[in-house]
Amino acid sequence: MTSVLIYGGKTGWIGGLMAELLAKNPDIKVHLAESRIQNRESTAKELDDLKPSHVLMSAGITGRPNIDWCEDHKPETIRTNVIGTLNVADLCNERGIHVTVYATGCIFKYDEKHPLGSGIGFTEEDAPNFDGSFYSQTKGYMEPMLKCYPNCLILRVRMPVSDDLIHRNFVTKIVKYERVINIPNSMTILQEMLPASLAMAKAGLTGVYNFTNPGVISHNEVLDLYTKYIDPTYHYANFTVEEQAKVIKADRSNNELDTTKLLRDMPEGIKILPIKEAFEQCFIRMKVNLTEMGWLPNNMPAEFVRAPKP
Repeated sequence: MTSVLIYGGKTGWIGGLMAELLAKNPDIKVHLAESRIQNRESTAKELDDLKPSHVLMSAGITGRPNIDWCEDHKPETIRTNVIGTLNVADLCNERGIHVTVYATGCIFKYDEKHPLGSGIGFTEEDAPNFDGSFYSQTKGYMEPMLKCYPNCLILRVRMPVSDDLIHRNFVTKIVKYERVINIPNSMTILQEMLPASLAMAKAGLTGVYNFTNPGVISHNEVLDLYTKYIDPTYHYANFTVEEQAKVIKADRSNNELDTTKLLRDMPEGIKILPIKEAFEQCFIRMKVNLTEMGWLPNNMPAEFVRAPKP
């Protein structure tokens, strides 16, 4: 790995984090893509001009403030999540460039073969069974096609979490909700998993990988850790999936992903913590970060402050 081109590195969350990570290695040239991935000609020119040894593809549309946006912006979602992603994969394949695609594991839902609480996770060989949101539909279309490219490493990221309170963070989202469902899910702790993705790209791994920390954790368990480490006055309430459906446009994916293949193929020296331990460490780092920012111990922005319980 000598030169890396990052799509989604200028304005994207994961792409930006990867750029920061790579900047620590002076032996690797890092380029933040200027081209729009839906424009095949400009994307091809940029690849030919820069001639990267590796491409990291994290550009995509998830919607603002959440995936419900995609329900009303289907052409725009297709243009980036389908056409753009295929452009990058195909153009890199033509040039013999390894590309890592930060995809999603939100293409599954618990079913009879993978019951909630059973510990039986979906494997890389399982076909998507969730199309309850248009966002997930586009991602479900993409995976079988991306698997056809021998140069592609496809990482199924789920409910990504960082050790700050950026708006993209799964923790940030659920902390702001008045009520949450309480279902165990596989999740991805970025500060731990993104270095692993870099090691996988360097090793030339390809194909599909469930890219989450091993195990599952529930919404309540996450918010209890938030209360423990960040705000002891925080409180929350639960509601059912049926009640949730009344206030969202698109259904949400809930699942457990099997990480056997990921752990088996992980390059030497890379350690992946189980999700509950990884979350604990994440909140410990978050507390330090928010203290350094001046948010803690008692200066959290109003959007994170709950009114006292009546």
